[in-house]
Amino acid sequence: MSKSKVYFTDLRTSPSLNLLKKMERIVTLAGMESIDFKKQFVAIKIHFGEPGNLAFIRPNYAARMANMIRSLGGKPFLTDSNTLYSGGRSNAVDHIRSAMENGFNPISAQCDIIIADGLKGTDCREIPINGKYCKAPKIGVAVADADIIISMNHFKGHEQTGFGGALKNLGMGCASVAGKLELHSASKPVIDEENCTGCNVCVKHCRHDAILLNANRKAEIDYDRCVGCGQCVALCQHSAAVLGEDDTSERLNYKIAEYTKAVLKDKPHFHVSFIMNVSPECDCWNHNDAALVPDIGIAASFDPVALDKACADMVISAPVLPNNRITDTHPHEHLEGCDKFRLIHPDTEWKKGLEYAEKIGLGMQEYELVPLLVHNK
Repeated sequence: MSKSKVYFTDLRTSPSLNLLKKMERIVTLAGMESIDFKKQFVAIKIHFGEPGNLAFIRPNYAARMANMIRSLGGKPFLTDSNTLYSGGRSNAVDHIRSAMENGFNPISAQCDIIIADGLKGTDCREIPINGKYCKAPKIGVAVADADIIISMNHFKGHEQTGFGGALKNLGMGCASVAGKLELHSASKPVIDEENCTGCNVCVKHCRHDAILLNANRKAEIDYDRCVGCGQCVALCQHSAAVLGEDDTSERLNYKIAEYTKAVLKDKPHFHVSFIMNVSPECDCWNHNDAALVPDIGIAASFDPVALDKACADMVISAPVLPNNRITDTHPHEHLEGCDKFRLIHPDTEWKKGLEYAEKIGLGMQEYELVPLLVHNK
């Protein structure tokens, strides 16, 4: 079996070839135009970024993608689904407002926004796949009804899955609120009282009022209210809120792969990843810490598994920038070739996720990287 092709371009430009043109060129040469877009509804899955976070993909790229699809006869729309945790994207009204704040509006992005799972995250459709962990993933209706799926992915670290790329953007990002509950259903965070400082951050940010400070000013979880979204784990700066023994990054990645399979089932699809501003955590937070490595480039493929693997390999091979989460703990080490994602999130298992995605037929990890070095043309 031949390897999947992943097309790649660096970020060098010239007066006649800016980054928007380079994105268009890489997408064209990777073959996206071979999809029949005529009169088809095209979901462009993108993360709009939590207000305050500035690491998300610029809306200019989304505008160029939307214009390309329209020129091919398609009917594109930008989409994402509502979040399980508190923040600026937990319902469609706030979600669209947040997207507008970050520049995703019909003028700058030249495309309309449809929140995939509706006003309160309840608009979903079960798509049977008979998965080992999720029999019929609950996908936002706008994505389920779309004829074609295009993912535009900001490649970065992630506190629960190791990194966030195409699979994370699709599998978690297209799940309805009920779907996100299923994805996190095994999560049972626990509090290590010895590490808890009583800072109250987890209490303030728990959307489900499941955490309080007890008489000793230590965080305490009410498991009758906890839905296992993991926000407290990601927010805690003192390693006090941690994943329970029954919960693993490995299983979450397995479920995300199954949800991605449901999203892409029986539909043409294509994927573009932006390996820029590789922040240590998800764009869901209202801040983005310093990038881990220099900006690398743009990659595109029909195979989301190969694309994620190629992006991960490029980040692993890259040098580490100064003054970030990695250099906080490894200040004097040369880390080219080291797994940056495991350095910052040692409890994650992104490799297992790709192995499982390959096993269930989403793509293959073996890839041929096809570089397009066109900055001097």
